[in-house]
Amino acid sequence: METRYSADAVRFERMNTEEVRNTFLVRTLFAPDKVELIYWFDDRAIIGSAVPAGKPLKLEAGEQMASKYFAERRELGVINIGDAGIITVDGKKFNLAHKDLLYIPKGSKDIQFESANAGKNAKFYIVSYPAHKEYPLAAAKQSETQAAALGSEAEANKRTIHKYVHPDGIKSCQLVMGCTDIAGGSVWNTMPGHTHIRRTEVYLYFAVDANAVVFHFMGKPEQTRHIVVRNEQVVLSPSWSIHSGAGLKNYSFVWAMGGENQDFSDMQGFSLEQIK
Repeated sequence: METRYSADAVRFERMNTEEVRNTFLVRTLFAPDKVELIYWFDDRAIIGSAVPAGKPLKLEAGEQMASKYFAERRELGVINIGDAGIITVDGKKFNLAHKDLLYIPKGSKDIQFESANAGKNAKFYIVSYPAHKEYPLAAAKQSETQAAALGSEAEANKRTIHKYVHPDGIKSCQLVMGCTDIAGGSVWNTMPGHTHIRRTEVYLYFAVDANAVVFHFMGKPEQTRHIVVRNEQVVLSPSWSIHSGAGLKNYSFVWAMGGENQDFSDMQGFSLEQIK
């Protein structure tokens, strides 16, 4: 498990391109036959992936956690962005199609991942935050999630937000998690944008065309930088930072938050006049 230390807003203003990328961009997930994990000190989030190609993969606790098993003091959300897969939690199997999610609560001891069909790998994306209460183990198909259509073709930001783990859906201790699909012909997400000073957020960009990139904008509104993001890469967004994206083509992203509260509307907006 890799450890990532964050940077505050003052240090961020003085960082060069590679320093920003090394601190906030995760480039190395979704390697076949591996579980890869990043321990991010902001809100003690863990971000990772499991791509079972030849055999089932087990989720183990890392040294940073000082726990007997991964979910001893944690909860996690797992969304499949690949082909059909199976997650087994303490002997109970769940079949996950593309963009289906499984919420795994605190106290789950044996967590294993496998692909449903040989030669067609599931790609499990994992986000975990500390938890102090156990909630029910629960699965969600994207077609059954709470969906909201936002934006317009005229503003090039037509998109659909799917909420999986949230107070009116799958219940959790800290985690809030969902997926946004940008419509064809649109490229923008969340501009002018916002921060939410009581929560960190993590963005996994996927379905990014091989001949395209996404420009992820971060920083305080008056001091922004961009990160060039390619397919299946993750941006770590600290609580003081905006988090907006624009792609050369449409794309999808998984968003996940954890921190002081789970109120989706608890955010601090800003105007176009403020952004620099």
